[in-house]
Amino acid sequence: MEQFVHNLKESINTNIQDIELSENDISQKSLKIIQVLEKAFEELKTFIADYTFKDDQEEIHFFKEIKPQLFSQLVYYNKVYTIEMRMPTGSCNDKKFYLESIQGRIKYFFDMNFDFYLYYRSGNTHLDKYYFLRGEHDLQLILDSFYFERDAKFSTSHDFKVSKILANEMLTVYLNNKLLQLEHHVQYVEEDNSAFLKAKHTWTGSKTGLVEMIYGIYVKRSMNNGQIELKELADYFGSFLNIDLKDIYRIYLNIRSRKESRTLFLDSMTESLNRKMDEDDRR
Repeated sequence: MEQFVHNLKESINTNIQDIELSENDISQKSLKIIQVLEKAFEELKTFIADYTFKDDQEEIHFFKEIKPQLFSQLVYYNKVYTIEMRMPTGSCNDKKFYLESIQGRIKYFFDMNFDFYLYYRSGNTHLDKYYFLRGEHDLQLILDSFYFERDAKFSTSHDFKVSKILANEMLTVYLNNKLLQLEHHVQYVEEDNSAFLKAKHTWTGSKTGLVEMIYGIYVKRSMNNGQIELKELADYFGSFLNIDLKDIYRIYLNIRSRKESRTLFLDSMTESLNRKMDEDDRR
């Protein structure tokens, strides 16, 4: 099972990375990622249908960790797509009210499931056999109504709840970033469209080198846990480094078409840093 899950995750990550780099519109990006995740999830479901877990601990691990990690992404991107498609077209205040109402629903979910959330996040295991094993459920547990309509061979009483916890944690970051963007937009207007970030220093290296670094940061999900759009990331670097990066996608295509190393700047940076550390070691 470990090898199958590893290969499946690798395939998902590769496909998502390709979509994130090629699609700028967040709605279309989410839709394409949903399609990838749906296909992968069906593959996982088919595999488990014919798989016999070695013991209870392996089954608990699957339904407590593996399945929720994958399914939470599907829940998350589906929610992002829904939010973006239903986003009001009115003022910033309208959009802010809409996003804050969703935040309120997420808070309500965590409030209503506080005990289980505390159990899960604290690393407790004494109730795992009730929460994450298939079979007879404990009627004394408070169960969501969907439990009685679930696929009994591919679900337990609480694996979906873990998926929702993980998805809502990601959504919280996404919503905070959207609200922050709205606040920044208002500030831009109030300052007569003056730059939000005042450039104190100027990038003097090649623009292509900076684009390599920005894409590296983007695919490593090193900013806001990956909850940031590529264009926003490029605008951020362009603002405080005093450089225009509007052509970042064209530059990226040129980088991809290189015949030899496609990361010349990053390779050179690694070489220079290693040389610097070697020199310091010899002192």
